[in-house]
Amino acid sequence: MTRFVDVPTMSRLVHDIGVTQFIGELADAIQDDFLRWPEFDKSARVASHSDIGVIELMPVSNAERYAFKYVNGHPSNTQRGLYTVMAFGVLAEVDTGYPVLLSELTVATALRTCATSLMAARALARPDARRMALIGNGAQSEFQALAFHSHLGIEEIAVYDIDPHATGKLIRNLSAYPSLKIIRAASTAEAVRGADIVTTVTADKAFATIITPDMIEPGMHINGVGGDCPGKTELHADVLRGARVFVEYEPQTRIEGDIQQLPQDFPVVDLWRVLAGTETGRQSAGQVTVFDSVGFALEDYSTLRYVNAQAEQRGLGENVELVPRADDPKDLFRHTCSGTSRAAPRRVA
Repeated sequence: MTRFVDVPTMSRLVHDIGVTQFIGELADAIQDDFLRWPEFDKSARVASHSDIGVIELMPVSNAERYAFKYVNGHPSNTQRGLYTVMAFGVLAEVDTGYPVLLSELTVATALRTCATSLMAARALARPDARRMALIGNGAQSEFQALAFHSHLGIEEIAVYDIDPHATGKLIRNLSAYPSLKIIRAASTAEAVRGADIVTTVTADKAFATIITPDMIEPGMHINGVGGDCPGKTELHADVLRGARVFVEYEPQTRIEGDIQQLPQDFPVVDLWRVLAGTETGRQSAGQVTVFDSVGFALEDYSTLRYVNAQAEQRGLGENVELVPRADDPKDLFRHTCSGTSRAAPRRVA
């Protein structure tokens, strides 16, 4: 049987744990797996692109578990009342191939994205960072704000989006956290001015220059989240040239990240090596650092692993017969007969 975690179950799980605790624990789980980086069989995601979006499969495995995520990115979906990003995923046993978990990953991907940003910022941002600019106030924005406020000591966030309704939504949602000061900026440049950390999380599939060199101040850490597929960028190329750039999985980031604008020999640093202590992160207080984040399958593996453990601990989810019962492993035909293998989904005890 396979544990099934749908959206209501994921919502209950996050509520039971607490959203900020969930983010912190997930960041720790992702870092634990990054520290085991050489153990994993890795590849860039398989993508099917169209003029209006992308659909991707993201696989990764080690000797024990295999995971994949199905995810899309369609910026125009909001005009249809749909989410820009939607996802689900599977965690399976390597020794049998059997699926252990089938889970929604739309909500969970938002949590893992901000958890990955947090993990990187803990390693790369200045320890005294207290002010953040958040450019792009869509579905990912609250998660980024809470991650940095709750776990990195950010006290003040300047927010900006070309859609004022998105910014209003963000401010309303974060009003439940009175210890976080939110400043509504009139432009990207205004929001970025004086920021220790700049997070860009815009959705348009375009070669955009959200952050330009004139906005950069010494010691900034830039968390570039929105540039995550071919033809989609947020940072001016000269911002990258003037910074120390860190990536998740270089072969994928070369294709999808902001560094797609630069030559293949432009130097970048693997984030996992910084976490493992084999490579230097920030080299000085005045250095500008960039985390060119595109999202990598290992982060989803960590999320599925964490969700499965937490759901099992709390007895959440349903057991579903995703694979036929093997009363006779050589007889699959019997499952075409009416009444065969009709066990109803049931709550996990």
